[in-house]
Amino acid sequence: MSLWQYLLLATTAGVLLNLTPCVLPALPIKLRSIGRVVGDGPTSRLLAGAALLAGTLTFFGGLAIATAWLNWTWGTIFQSPSFRAALALLLGGLGVWSLAGRGIQPPQWVYRVQGAGYAEPYFAGLLAAVLSAPCTGPFLGGVLAFALTQSPGAIVAIFLAVGLGLALPYLVLLARPGLIAKMPRGGAWLVRIHQFLGLILLAGAAFFAATVLPGHAAAFLWSGWAGIVTFWLLRVLIVGPDFRARLVPGLVLAGIVVSAFAVWPLTGDKTDLAWQPLTEQALNKARTARSPVLIEFTADWCINCKVLEQTVYRDARVTQAVLNAGALPLRADLTRPDEGLQAYLREFGGAGLPFAVVLDGQGRIQKRLPDLFTAKTLATALRAAGESHE
Repeated sequence: MSLWQYLLLATTAGVLLNLTPCVLPALPIKLRSIGRVVGDGPTSRLLAGAALLAGTLTFFGGLAIATAWLNWTWGTIFQSPSFRAALALLLGGLGVWSLAGRGIQPPQWVYRVQGAGYAEPYFAGLLAAVLSAPCTGPFLGGVLAFALTQSPGAIVAIFLAVGLGLALPYLVLLARPGLIAKMPRGGAWLVRIHQFLGLILLAGAAFFAATVLPGHAAAFLWSGWAGIVTFWLLRVLIVGPDFRARLVPGLVLAGIVVSAFAVWPLTGDKTDLAWQPLTEQALNKARTARSPVLIEFTADWCINCKVLEQTVYRDARVTQAVLNAGALPLRADLTRPDEGLQAYLREFGGAGLPFAVVLDGQGRIQKRLPDLFTAKTLATALRAAGESHE
């Protein structure tokens, strides 16, 4: 494909990033930023859109420069525990503020600074871009793998295209305010929506805090979050004060029940693979034995990695395929910076997390698996690697 086709895919990937759980914590700020200027003139909406896009491109532009000239890979910034801790505190504070029903807004002194009235949409775009890093969407792995083979100028263009896609839905809303101006803009139901989005912000805070605190803290954090959600549901269902205000928590509760029933069948019949650390010695041992290899690149801060580890890698079809192929499962943990593992990621054609690769008995790449994939896809690749081994 040509560079222009990859730019189109990058923009599409940026749009799809808005649907991932990573970007959801920025939703309250984005919606409020748009709502502030819906009734204003075209100039105000244009400036708000430019500020939101500038915030998004600030991050993607910086990441593009770091990728092109410093050989960074997608998500490198999250390898810093200090950054993840700061992000957890930020999301936690915003979550508490939103849970109070006040929505998200910067301090009042910001608006007393000339020209700073657009600080909120800029911050919304920047936060959404930062949060998107550990949760790449469809097509993004292939696009970024292609980008790493291009000139610095092409790398910058592709990364900026992802940023444009991430901001695009909100730019459309700002350009066509009639799409949201017809919606009711007040009432207790809107407060309930602010509170629900605050719960999402707190979930993001709990996730990132769990990656920097001791292992046992994760259970405490998620238990506390579940307790807050339960209390909120019971309180708002009882208090109301009207049908629409009760409808919001009612829909949330229905979603929880449906999700529980959908996930329940997937929790049984699971087996953990005997993962070993990815090392040169392990690869040499597999080559000597002419054994296929399954390599997973993961990190504690990668949400999609955790989804794969709890579903695909524990699926009975995958574990059986690993056994039948005599494959060696190796894991590369990029939670902290490791230049050796980063070099393996680049060598096997990966540009970000999650990423997996299946090698045949000759050490050749049988299948690259960027982003999310199914157990069937992985099992098929393992069977093919096993057959080539025979």
